[in-house]
Amino acid sequence: MLTNVPLLIVPFIVYNIQIFLGGIDRWNQEVFTLNMISNQAWTMTLGDLMICVALFLLFFEIIKATRINANSIVDHLLSTFVFIAYLVEFLLVPGAAHSVFFMLMVIALIDVLAGFSVSIRSATRDVTLGDGGY
Repeated sequence: MLTNVPLLIVPFIVYNIQIFLGGIDRWNQEVFTLNMISNQAWTMTLGDLMICVALFLLFFEIIKATRINANSIVDHLLSTFVFIAYLVEFLLVPGAAHSVFFMLMVIALIDVLAGFSVSIRSATRDVTLGDGGY
């Protein structure tokens, strides 16, 4: 089922395409610059944009975690596998030793922790203790 696919796999795939096909570090490349009212220039880099996209996807992952059905267990498991993939790649692949990749890995960890926490919290509300007053 497509709704079980962890959304944070998208930044993982995009990052890997960039490091394995691109070869050079493009994460500090300027995407755009805005002149602020304070006369200071604010620059968005490609790495900053990637982290913003990952945070946006994390929001939807947390919303998905509020569902209570049989598929939610699969969703949590797949999110855990995505985090493990981030961790293994961070430790073993030279191109992943980058602050952008580290931040993406932390976002994936928050997804796993928040997903389990939200699910456990939601499930405790559905538990009826005792005989229900009968």
